Amino acid sequence: MDETAPRPTALLVMEEERRADVYPPEVLAGIDLLVDRQGPPLTRQHLDDRPEELRRTEILFTGWGAPVLDAAFLSRAPGLRAVFVAAGSVRHLTTPAFWERGIPIVSAAAANATPVAEFALAQILLGLKQVHRIGREVTAGRRYPQQDPRVPGAYRSRVGLLGLGHIGRLLAAHLSRFDVEVLATDPLTPADTAQELGVRLVGIEELFADCHVVSLHAPLLPETRGSVGALLLNSLMPGATLINTARGALVDEEALAEVMQARPDLTAVLDVTHPEPPDPGSPLFTLPNVLLTPHLGGALGAERNRLGHLVLDELGRLLDGRPLLHAIDPAHAASLA
Repeated sequence: MDETAPRPTALLVMEEERRADVYPPEVLAGIDLLVDRQGPPLTRQHLDDRPEELRRTEILFTGWGAPVLDAAFLSRAPGLRAVFVAAGSVRHLTTPAFWERGIPIVSAAAANATPVAEFALAQILLGLKQVHRIGREVTAGRRYPQQDPRVPGAYRSRVGLLGLGHIGRLLAAHLSRFDVEVLATDPLTPADTAQELGVRLVGIEELFADCHVVSLHAPLLPETRGSVGALLLNSLMPGATLINTARGALVDEEALAEVMQARPDLTAVLDVTHPEPPDPGSPLFTLPNVLLTPHLGGALGAERNRLGHLVLDELGRLLDGRPLLHAIDPAHAASLA
């Protein structure tokens, strides 16, 4: 970075609730060494009250509660040259008008992937031991099994990953440390990439029918909405576990409820649902073989610090003229989560 050049002006706009976690003091201090940050952080609701600050903004820092980068916003920020999003998805805030401007946008999805992959790994290992199923049977029967329960365990068992994006690939790397075979379904992943990940690509029907645990990591697109339906769910092997940390709408939840009621041997761990939370009368709340958790997989508390640190690192790369590591490729934006 040329220390004699004027520092770019920047603005931080995001919701207040998670801002201190995402942009902790050490991250803000690092940002302030590199840019001239205008005024206190704002929420998107406050932007109308600070038009001059937005007009001067060259770099926008944001996260959850980001402003939509549409034509109206861009007209009010004519000098905008980069956007740093300390959160995962950017689909809800990017528009055709934004992509036409050619402005680089960084997502911290890779940092948010870390806790999701850790959560999924924990649930996979519990699923291979069938902890949830055996635990509820012990509670219901008030006794321990007279024989050792038959469980696949983490030895030569099969784990299926639906999707090999940031989280799916990180999870595949975690699973490579165990004596399990990892299968995956992802139409966008080349065979040589899957081989490097130690993953065997299969069709979705084989994934569901042949794996002891299936973990969902696909993006929600028109073609994936409701794609996990009755046929796939009924094909799960006895005692299998289904884990969803991706998007609730990937699963036909009406079909899921029917299958889970008919198949008490199965377990579904749902960290996401559609709607979220489920309607109060949803059978998902009462089915004993469905475990509902409220987005525990995503970054929580201090885990969110990672997102801010990623943004700070990327800011340094931008100002040094080095390639950004986490910029979204516009050509692939439509297929991202």
